[in-house]
Amino acid sequence: MRINLSEVLTEPHISVETEAVCGLKDISFGGQKYPVRPAEPFSVRVEWTGEQKFHVHCEGSLTVDIPCDRCLADVPTVFSVQAERDVNLGENCGEDEDGSEEANYIDGYYLDADVLICKEILAGWPMKVLCSEDCKGICSVCGRNLNEGTCDCEDPGLDPRMSVIRDVFKNFKEV
Repeated sequence: MRINLSEVLTEPHISVETEAVCGLKDISFGGQKYPVRPAEPFSVRVEWTGEQKFHVHCEGSLTVDIPCDRCLADVPTVFSVQAERDVNLGENCGEDEDGSEEANYIDGYYLDADVLICKEILAGWPMKVLCSEDCKGICSVCGRNLNEGTCDCEDPGLDPRMSVIRDVFKNFKEV
C-alpha cells in the first residue's frame, strides 16, 4: 500500500488520512515465510510538521499463522500495530530522528506502509509460540502430533552416558 506524500509536502498544514488495505501476503523471518491472513484496513495519517518534515501514524491489526514451537500446528497470532514515525526528507534524508533508516519505506514522495507495518511486526515477534500451555509436542521417533493421540513407538529412554547427570539432578531434588 503506497501513499502519495506530495500533497502533504507541497501544501503546509494539510494532512492525509486514509484507510489502506495491507498488501502483505507473507512475512519472512528467520529464513521462514509465515502466511498473513486478510486483515481489515489500516488507518494511516500523515501530517506536515515543517519544511520537508512530516509525522506518520499507522494503526491496525494483522493475523499471522506461526507454527507452534512444540507440535508445529499453525497458531493464528494477532499483531496490533501502532507505528509513529517522524520523517525528514531534507538534508538527512534516509534517517529518522532516532537514527533508524527510513529509506526502505520512503520511496521519493511515496510511503510504503506495508514495509513500515512489516518492520513493526518483526520488532514485536514472539520468542515462543504455543498452541496451548499444555501442548504435548510431537513424538521424537515417528513425528506424530501427541495432542491428537498417543503413538505406539517405544520410548528410547535416556542415554546411559547421561546417568551421572541424572543422579546429580536427583540429589538436588532431595534438598
